[in-house]
Amino acid sequence: HTNYTHPQKKTFCVGGNTIHLVTVSACMRLARHRSRYSAIVRCLMDIRQAKIVKGRSINLALSHRGRQALKQVGMEDTIVSKGIPMHSRMIHSLNGTQSPIPYGKKGQVTLLMQRLDTPHSAETYSTTKLNFAHKLLNWSTETGAMTFLRADGTKEEIQADLIVGCDGAFSAIRKQFLRQSRFNFSQTYIPHGYLELTMPPINGEFAMKPNYLHIWPRNTFMMIALPNLDKTFTCTLFMPFDEFENVTTGDQVIEFFQKYFPDTIPLIGADALKRDYFRLPAQAMVSVKCSPYHLSDKCVLMGDAAHAVVPFYGQGMNAGFEDCLVFNEIMDQLNEDFSAVLPEYTRVRVPDDHAIADLAMYNYVEMRSHVNSKWFLFRKYVDNTLHMIMPRTVIPLYTMVTFTRTRYHEAVKRWHWQDKVRNDIVHSSLYKGL
Repeated sequence: HTNYTHPQKKTFCVGGNTIHLVTVSACMRLARHRSRYSAIVRCLMDIRQAKIVKGRSINLALSHRGRQALKQVGMEDTIVSKGIPMHSRMIHSLNGTQSPIPYGKKGQVTLLMQRLDTPHSAETYSTTKLNFAHKLLNWSTETGAMTFLRADGTKEEIQADLIVGCDGAFSAIRKQFLRQSRFNFSQTYIPHGYLELTMPPINGEFAMKPNYLHIWPRNTFMMIALPNLDKTFTCTLFMPFDEFENVTTGDQVIEFFQKYFPDTIPLIGADALKRDYFRLPAQAMVSVKCSPYHLSDKCVLMGDAAHAVVPFYGQGMNAGFEDCLVFNEIMDQLNEDFSAVLPEYTRVRVPDDHAIADLAMYNYVEMRSHVNSKWFLFRKYVDNTLHMIMPRTVIPLYTMVTFTRTRYHEAVKRWHWQDKVRNDIVHSSLYKGL
């Protein structure tokens, strides 16, 4: 890339906390060669300095899309070294039987991350500055002027050439979009909540096999367990809110677990179950869709601010990283002309992000119910067999989503086509057999 003689442009990235800054940091590092730009990142809290971090703690899954973005900016090896590789689901039946379902071919894994402290990397660039304890009060869609409230109660007025909104599902940046004509927005709370429990180590080692996503599917609800670097498991119970409300005493908790998750009681501990079940109320999960992702040439949304998804496909962080990668690719294609780049970014990303939002909803049904079905397992066997025979023609949906950069909406189209072909083959074979 050549050096530019244009005046330096000022980009402001607004994030809600360090998790949202994952996307911001990747974006800034992807643009490190663009000498025209400086970046200032503003957000509410630096969790690197916080003794207690409030909010959700659902583990982050890093797969191919996210790794490609990290590779582009030289961060892949550092981040991957902090992850736990996951190669299969482990299905726990009511009778205690455990059955693995591989994610893909041998060597295809997702990485489980607890937290990514990427702001350290962003701070290494002289053109990037991080500011914490700054709350966005307002911003102008016409001029790019922004008003922040500092921790000491004073206000600060700032002018930006480009505003990047990475401030999460309840984005303050996106509020201005809602005032604009022809901006589409929807938010959907699913009727299920989640509750987290901890499974401690046994004699200093993991209580279960660590390189699996452990699932206890119970049709209308489920529990999962994910390993942590400290040898604990984070157990997350996903269940309709009215079911949570039916369990009101410690004895009812034990009775519920004895009925549906009996093998976990000795691993979590009966006393811990009684205590931790009521430590916090069940938390809600929201899915957000909107369009367009930009306002003129002044502002663009990325990550959860543009497309918050429920956590059941493990693609939330990866989609946010891919936002940065796609934005950077379009910047190259259109010579960094924001008036052309931002509309093109919207055109490319909206159908993909809406597709992964829908897939995440679908995958919850698959995880809590379909994995119990012999027909589902048979179909997966057929899919994997056809993929081995015709690797370029038949590619399982999970493989396309998790282990390639096939556009999400194109993966869905191909999935539906493959579904029809596979069903035709199976039905034809059964008919001939009869």
